[in-house]
Amino acid sequence: MAAVARGPWLPRAWLCRRAGPGCGRHYRAALCAELKQPLAIEEVASRPVRPHEVRVDVHFCGVNFADILVCRGQYQEKPQLPFIPGMEFSGTVLEIGTDVSIVKEGDRVIGVSGFNGMAEECVIDQKMLWQIPERAPLREAAALPVSYGTAILALEHRARTRPGETVLVTAAAGATGLAVIDVATNVLQAQVFVIAATGSDEKCKLALQKGAQSTVNYSQGSLKEAVRKLVGSAGVNVAIDTVGGDVFLEALRSLAWEGRIVVVGFAGGNIASVPANLLLLKNISAMGLYWGRYKEQSFPVFSRTLSSALQYCQQGRIQPHIGAVFKLEEVNDAFLHVIQRKSMGKVLISLK
Repeated sequence: MAAVARGPWLPRAWLCRRAGPGCGRHYRAALCAELKQPLAIEEVASRPVRPHEVRVDVHFCGVNFADILVCRGQYQEKPQLPFIPGMEFSGTVLEIGTDVSIVKEGDRVIGVSGFNGMAEECVIDQKMLWQIPERAPLREAAALPVSYGTAILALEHRARTRPGETVLVTAAAGATGLAVIDVATNVLQAQVFVIAATGSDEKCKLALQKGAQSTVNYSQGSLKEAVRKLVGSAGVNVAIDTVGGDVFLEALRSLAWEGRIVVVGFAGGNIASVPANLLLLKNISAMGLYWGRYKEQSFPVFSRTLSSALQYCQQGRIQPHIGAVFKLEEVNDAFLHVIQRKSMGKVLISLK
């Protein structure tokens, strides 16, 4: 699961249900005022932009499982209540600070907001914005930061995937899984053998449509044996796992000599222990990917992945799959949609 840094918390004085005298300009936002409770749609008072900041008119905001976890108090980052969830968004620039030089009013942008993007406007540091190419619609662009940022980092930076290598992807019909298929197939020209996260034939069909050469339903038997039937005893070169638990262990055992597995998350709810003897016997590597941590530890790498995603989108090499779009007032329904794994691809909130 991708992770991001803590977003700014909102003092109660900023919150006002109705725009009245003395409140100034307001905008609507999905507010988490109490953990493990439904979000409320509140009116939030706008604040002035600082010299290095940009005010963005948000059009679409991605819904990620991390948003749900942070609203439960179960995420690595714990913003002070009340706060606005939302890690990624697309929109147009409304206003810029006096020191802003990378964007101008009217520019279309994507942003990584750090849990404050699920609102009609967002004030954000200029360095966390990237301009959207002309060919990329705002809706599809909103799906790029977390899912495609994770996919590119996992495949290119961590696993060092090479053309012609075989890639195994778990939870393949989710937003990140589909992004991995898209990048591996259409950018890296890898051979992608996809492992669907559930027994849904519909999800397997979508994975094939997105470029996977084969699909396996691991609820119907051993993942390792299914992979063996597809690629032989040699195994796969790269595995990208977002499920964890037994699925991770079987993916690990499916690796070829000097294979690499990248741990992206634990959607299955279980964290497996790595049997070190397997690493030794086949000289394989098990590595993690904490996407948002690159923001603090290696910002040039973080920024480069988003620039690459936008470039690939502009070139028509990748096509984000939008599974469902909800209105802001339906944010709790959107969260439930993600929790119940009803959607294939990215779930978005529309602010327009």
